[in-house]
Amino acid sequence: MKIVRNLAILLVFVTFSARVSAQRNFSAEADQSFNLKQYSIAIDMYAKAYTKVKGNKAEKARIIYQTALCYKYMNDPKKAETWFKKAVKIKYEDALVYLYYAEVLKMNGKYDEALIQFQDYKQLAPSDPRGDNGIEACKLASSWIQNPTRYEIENMKQFNSKQADFSPCYADKKFKSLFFTSNREDADGSDIDAWTGGNFTDLFFVTLDRKGKWSTPVAVGEPINTKFHEGASCLNDKASTMYYTRCEFEKKKELGCRIWVSSKKGPAWDLPEVVTLSSDTNLALVYLHPTLTADELTLYFSSDMPGGQGGKDIWKVTRSKKTKPWENPTNLGPTINTAGDEMYPYIHDNGTLYFASNGHMGMGGLDMFKAEPQAQGFGTPQNMKFPMNSSFDDFGIIFEGISVEKGYFSSNRPAGRGDDDIYAFVLPPLIFTLKGIVTNDSTKAVMPNAIVEMKGSDGTVVYDTTDVTGMYKFEKHQVLQKTTYSLSVKKNKFLTTEKSSAEVTTVGLELSKDLVQDLALIPTPKIPIVLPDILYDLAKWDLKPQYQDSLNGLYNTLIKNDNLVIELSSHTDIRGSSEYNDSLSFKRAKSVVDYLITKGIAADRMIPKGYGERQPRTLDKDKIVIYNNKPYSFTKGTQLTEAFINALKTDDEKEAAHQLNRRTEFKILREDYVPTENSKKVEPMKIEIMNNEGGATEGTDAVKKEEPKTTEPKKEEPKKTEGK
Repeated sequence: MKIVRNLAILLVFVTFSARVSAQRNFSAEADQSFNLKQYSIAIDMYAKAYTKVKGNKAEKARIIYQTALCYKYMNDPKKAETWFKKAVKIKYEDALVYLYYAEVLKMNGKYDEALIQFQDYKQLAPSDPRGDNGIEACKLASSWIQNPTRYEIENMKQFNSKQADFSPCYADKKFKSLFFTSNREDADGSDIDAWTGGNFTDLFFVTLDRKGKWSTPVAVGEPINTKFHEGASCLNDKASTMYYTRCEFEKKKELGCRIWVSSKKGPAWDLPEVVTLSSDTNLALVYLHPTLTADELTLYFSSDMPGGQGGKDIWKVTRSKKTKPWENPTNLGPTINTAGDEMYPYIHDNGTLYFASNGHMGMGGLDMFKAEPQAQGFGTPQNMKFPMNSSFDDFGIIFEGISVEKGYFSSNRPAGRGDDDIYAFVLPPLIFTLKGIVTNDSTKAVMPNAIVEMKGSDGTVVYDTTDVTGMYKFEKHQVLQKTTYSLSVKKNKFLTTEKSSAEVTTVGLELSKDLVQDLALIPTPKIPIVLPDILYDLAKWDLKPQYQDSLNGLYNTLIKNDNLVIELSSHTDIRGSSEYNDSLSFKRAKSVVDYLITKGIAADRMIPKGYGERQPRTLDKDKIVIYNNKPYSFTKGTQLTEAFINALKTDDEKEAAHQLNRRTEFKILREDYVPTENSKKVEPMKIEIMNNEGGATEGTDAVKKEEPKTTEPKKEEPKKTEGK
């Protein structure tokens, strides 16, 4: 009878439990947990709700979609992918299912599949930029993986656990100790987080010994750690004040996160206090991930308080003194913040802002970005690319001071020890060398014992001498990053010209490289060199502005070869009196000298001479002259004497020959010039007229005697000829 009674009681209990279970609305309970961000609980409730739905395809589709969202918000992209795929297959009516499916595919590194889903979403919601942005992000991510940056990363296996370890923070000035966040088994909070389904997180401490070995991490302990979430900390430069995040919880109630501050007293931390960052009293708001500027007058953090761009944004507060309260919460604006989440800000010692975002174009999940400081705020964020970023979550970066680019960051990418892991990173210095061969531009023979000068935009100047093969080389310690170098080569009895000079730069180069730049020297010419055509008005010697540019080549030669002394000579055609042409040609040569003096060439480096008609030109190469719109050819070696010109068939051809005789030349007199105190002074104009015997007459009397008339002498051709 006792057994029967017990069975009867059991039957009644089971029947009652079944009735109660049947009366429960699992969908409503799941939705309530979802709204409270208790996603791990919501998943279980949605599973029960799905088994109770009979014949309602729309509700089944909604439950599948909500389950997928839970896994997405729990940061489990693999399971989220499975459930979003189901939702797409049953054609869930909200177009966002294609967007979210694409996003988790991208987080799982399936860029080709994600691209298709982004394209589908773009067709359904053409006005939403997330479709186009997703398409572009998939293409960029694939490209970044194929062309990685120089960053080298290493998993910190010495202190990472099988659980989540993230958000490192330097704990001393020498960068030999770290605080970080973890939900490992040693954490004080033993309860299960209804959001993630994992343990609550605490702050842990680890140190590096002299041999480069990390200690076993230990919990910071009370009063910093509690039964709630603690993490994402930062310290001031003295490591005497800590700001950190604490997220409390309460069943059936949505509570946010707050930033707390504690000061160090001896080896222990004082009782922490909540940092007031705004006047909003909504307890569901989150304030998290603090980072402090070196002067301790600005605090950056992440928050979802009203007035942002959407999701969690990066904000800042300021104060006038360290003892004053924080004021003026300011959103960093749409350049930094997006409709997505911007979190884990970090201010580098050089003022650069680093942060994590899933709203800016990235590889998937949270990507790390940097934004350079500007006069007002920060510039456009730049993705740190692969391998710093991956298709998974990459966040919480810190740097070891300002002199080196190394530090730590967090990531939940595959092949780690646990969920989130801490990684070390370093950017190896770029290594550049520069070498080349110096040759004789005329014979193409190599040039040993030539002196190559390399002058950097940073002010450095180094030299090298070519070896027997004509090679020069500057080593890696001489060729620096982000520097532009001017090269020039010199050797006795050779000119430094455009071919003897070059410019190379390492600005913009992102990979180490052995730079190569060959140079050439031109033998010092023994015969006069004809300058580009310089035409004068009839009977005039003033250098016209449009022909000043023709002297740039000579100017550059004199600048690059500061040891040269030259003769500048001018010639007329055979028409007109010899005395008149001598005077006119000298004045034209002097006008060139005067112009070069105004450009900074020392007067005692140039000697003007006028040869009039006395030295007919011998062509050193074939020449074509256009006269009256017709070309006239003259072959190399032709001497343009009066007899040769008079023998030409037409007047136009004769005029073309006369034009070739009207020229200005220079020749090198010496290569041993040394400047003196009077080198820059402009000398008074002197007339030097070459006589038939090669002598010269000088003096002011000659100026008066040989002053040109308003028209050409009768022996000259019509006025339109001379001076062109």
